[in-house]
Amino acid sequence: MVPPGDRHGRDHRIAGGCALTQFDPSVVFVVIPAYNEAQVLAGTLNSLRPLGYRLVVVDDASQDATAQVAARHPVVLLRHAINLGQGAALETGTEWALAHGAAIIVHFDADGQHDAGQISTLTAPIASGQCDVVFGSRFLRADDIARVPPAKRLLLRAGRQVSGLLTGIWLSDTHNGLRALSRRAARSIRLRENGFAHATEILDEVRRANLRYTEVPVTVEYTRYSRAKGQPISNAFNIVIDLIIRKMFS
Repeated sequence: MVPPGDRHGRDHRIAGGCALTQFDPSVVFVVIPAYNEAQVLAGTLNSLRPLGYRLVVVDDASQDATAQVAARHPVVLLRHAINLGQGAALETGTEWALAHGAAIIVHFDADGQHDAGQISTLTAPIASGQCDVVFGSRFLRADDIARVPPAKRLLLRAGRQVSGLLTGIWLSDTHNGLRALSRRAARSIRLRENGFAHATEILDEVRRANLRYTEVPVTVEYTRYSRAKGQPISNAFNIVIDLIIRKMFS
């Protein structure tokens, strides 16, 4: 695990194990940003439904049947009139969840890479009062690391370096979309980065708001679908440029 602490030498991570206290599932809201995910969304929602969480799908102006698929399930469906990006979709879903009583908000990808059964591991440290934000990591267990394609692994490692330098928070897996926020944390974090740079912006907001955070191991499945739809490497350079510009003018 990477050494804890921020650029000021303060340790905001949670030492030791986390108690398995859990909230009532009905106050856990799972926000699912979706853009052209009609092919896989039903499978993702079916994996989540038996667990009792409130499901909030944010259709980011998809051009396929994503909204129609979501509407066939017992979920809250929010829709953007124009495509704004994943960060904007997460902000839309989080605002709705806060307005409707969420105690914990989980960010969960629509493409089937995340395991619904691991949400309880993410929410446990928040439910027990030990921290405000929990980040899922693919780089804490050897088996999880081995699942990450080599090229993707290198890209994620590079992303960690950039995010750490820009925010002072050194996670082992900065760009994992599986994370959980307490109500307090969700109210403190405001995303202005509409695209994929929001993952680093969240870290900046965590540092600014002095939120307690930790990482827990999670498994990410790289299906043929998710590999085909994954971000091109060129997007990484665009993310870095966006972050640098934001730092310069913030």
